[in-house]
Amino acid sequence: MEGSSLKREFYLLCKVIIFAIIAIFVVKNFLLSPSVVWGESMQPTFSDQDKIIVNKVSTIDRFDVIVFHAPDSENYYVKRVIGVPGDHIEYKNNILYLNGKAIDEPYLLSENSSSNWSLQTGDFTLEELTGYSLIPENTYFVLGDNRGNSNDSRFFGLLHENAVIGEVTFRFYPFNNIGRPR
Repeated sequence: MEGSSLKREFYLLCKVIIFAIIAIFVVKNFLLSPSVVWGESMQPTFSDQDKIIVNKVSTIDRFDVIVFHAPDSENYYVKRVIGVPGDHIEYKNNILYLNGKAIDEPYLLSENSSSNWSLQTGDFTLEELTGYSLIPENTYFVLGDNRGNSNDSRFFGLLHENAVIGEVTFRFYPFNNIGRPR
């Protein structure tokens, strides 16, 4: 009797381990995934080597921070969605005008900051950069928060929604900055 009981427990343990492996596979590949921020293009929101969680099933909205397949390299980029389909974007004197309305960008460093990171976005209109007066369906306009040091839609153009991996929903490292991005 002891042998069959031990066998049952072993099979039960195997089932639990297999179920856990399948659950981890499903969550990592279809729901949530860890990632790493590389570079300084998202400072001050994220720093180089920050560890983040990407929600792969989140609806992408304006001002969300997203991870996507870079259109100009084999890398992944982390950037902020500034414009969604139907939006008109213009920057004038480092002020974002979204559909004609000036928008505050509190995630950028203040001009009084002692940091070296640049606020300089540069003057442009969506039409000057992309040839479109409004962001077309299925595309986004993305910018890094460190505008002076970011390869973003100003350089590679509009981002197709198929390139999006997901929304950054949580930072889990460094430990003193754990939490949701601002």
